[in-house]
Amino acid sequence: MLLGLAALAAVARAQEPAPPPLLRWVVQDMPPHFSYATGRVPTRPEDLGQGEVDGFLRLLIQRMPEYRHEFVEASTPRFEALSRQGQTLCSVLHVRRPERLEWAYFTQLHPALAARQIHVVVHRDSLARFESGGQALQLAELLQRPDLAGLLPRERSFGPRIDALLQQAPAANQPRTIAVSRNTQLLAMLRAKRMDYTLEYPAVVDEFQRSLSGPPELVKLPLAEGRSTQVATAACSRTPEGRRQIEAIDQAVRQLAADPQRERWIRAWRGEAADEGERQRLLRYLDERGRGGPLVE
Repeated sequence: MLLGLAALAAVARAQEPAPPPLLRWVVQDMPPHFSYATGRVPTRPEDLGQGEVDGFLRLLIQRMPEYRHEFVEASTPRFEALSRQGQTLCSVLHVRRPERLEWAYFTQLHPALAARQIHVVVHRDSLARFESGGQALQLAELLQRPDLAGLLPRERSFGPRIDALLQQAPAANQPRTIAVSRNTQLLAMLRAKRMDYTLEYPAVVDEFQRSLSGPPELVKLPLAEGRSTQVATAACSRTPEGRRQIEAIDQAVRQLAADPQRERWIRAWRGEAADEGERQRLLRYLDERGRGGPLVE
């Protein structure tokens, strides 16, 4: 009798459907673009915030029910190291760079929004050293000045144009880089006057300063080269599993683009944050993306 019950249980288990495959997303606390809404690493899609990046990730996950979704906190160097070791992770936080194609696949998500315009961030006490007569600063000119010391996160990409300028700068003037777990570490160091400037999105600076008491001490200065990133991208490790996952992400993006109700998801994602010019640019991009085929490299 017991053997018969055991056999029936084994048959029942064998007939149970296999769980969906797992897709692991790289996450970082980078408010307001990507925020830990619960104060810690998300454990389920419902824990994601509503910012530009985490909000779009919500939309993607809703259109990828064939996967179970897990979130892994990892720096860019860690993401690269795990990918090169053969593990598979995906990210909506990383822009395409030629050297990253060695270890990651990429697909396009949407045009880079205005919030992605990189600014030079300086301490208010040093503002006079950066005055440019009301004109946007030229990063190329700043990088020629030996009297300025910059500090940037190691392995972070600011888009092809700014990355190229940083690489071409005289060695003595290139900003130093350090490994950081979150970008606000550098803002705290700048507030303590441990360097002259860093580069960052203005909304990140605003969020950082709101978390502090007292008057704002950091100033954001627009860069002429600031709109360096033209398109937001998703990346997955360059493994066979990563290829399948980046193709699934690409398909989800095309579904979003072709959705007859896309105005509804755009409002849910961006709210009132996008101006009309940005909205029209997004709609034009989605029209082309929805008509086109897969876009994976």
